[in-house]
Amino acid sequence: MTLSFAATLPARGFDVELDVAEGRTLALLGPNGAGKSTALGLAAGTLRPHDGAITLDDRPLVRVDAGRTRTWVPPHDRQVALLAQEPLLFPHLSVRQNVAFGPRSQGARRRAADAAADRRLAEVGLAHLADRAPSTLSGGQAQRVAVARALAAEPRLLLLDEPMAALDVDVRPELRQRLQHLLAGQTAVVTTHDVLDALLLADEVAVIEAGRVVERGPTARVLSRPRSAFAARIAGLNLLTGSWTGDGVTTEAGEVVHGHAPGSDLAVGAPMTAVFRPASVSVYLEERHGSPRNTFRGTVRTLEPHGDLVRVRTDHLAADVTPGAAAELSLVPGTKVWLSVKAAEVDVYPG
Repeated sequence: MTLSFAATLPARGFDVELDVAEGRTLALLGPNGAGKSTALGLAAGTLRPHDGAITLDDRPLVRVDAGRTRTWVPPHDRQVALLAQEPLLFPHLSVRQNVAFGPRSQGARRRAADAAADRRLAEVGLAHLADRAPSTLSGGQAQRVAVARALAAEPRLLLLDEPMAALDVDVRPELRQRLQHLLAGQTAVVTTHDVLDALLLADEVAVIEAGRVVERGPTARVLSRPRSAFAARIAGLNLLTGSWTGDGVTTEAGEVVHGHAPGSDLAVGAPMTAVFRPASVSVYLEERHGSPRNTFRGTVRTLEPHGDLVRVRTDHLAADVTPGAAAELSLVPGTKVWLSVKAAEVDVYPG
């Protein structure tokens, strides 16, 4: 493994173990305050753990035992580049000089550093802006320059902390496309709340909640068969957990969910997860029966636009309905509803 990470920060409730193989990108998903940025800070050296060890290419970067530091490599000597949400370009330097800063700080001569900067600027499509001042750039251009600056230092590990968060929606696709190309073969960790970032940029996903890794696996599997509530939410899926009864999943609330099960050899009582798309959920004011059909009682909490539909969020489930249906049912926060989904639309799997 290129990166091996195990660290605790009790003051933040943080206790995480991670690893990233060479040339792979790991996406860290999780709600605000879960510990994603803390993990990046520990790897970059802007934070010091209470306990733990972090190695890169088998080189110890930090080792701390019960608050006592045994090994500490300062941030500038780690071969780790951290790209923050804001570009943080040096305002007194040109675009080329900003990108050349990394190579120059590593001892490269000006000509070699400028050549490296021009190469990286060409990769992000901004070679024509090399002589411009950062103040003349748009937000998307400035973030692409920041990416070029990070990569010009030839880091062994690239850390990206929600790189799209500060950008307008209309400029995100271009940066995402550039990053998809630039991260190929680069060992990287990226934090994000956006499912597209995870799908297009990351080989694997780790979900962090309350300072702990609660789910880890290949991106496609985690987002299609999530085992944590946050992964299900970011993937746009409803998720219910419970135990196997022999023909369905019984939740803690006593609801029974029927769906496609992976086989007939499951032990009764085994932990199980059921997932289904909000588009598969119908909303009624009165309970509907049918076979095979799952029904759930709920209270509308919010209604929000979702493409050309309305996403209705209840206590623990979401449904996508047409604006006409929402109006016909007079749906508003507080409305008591019945939610219905056919068993054929539900995937059930262990976990």
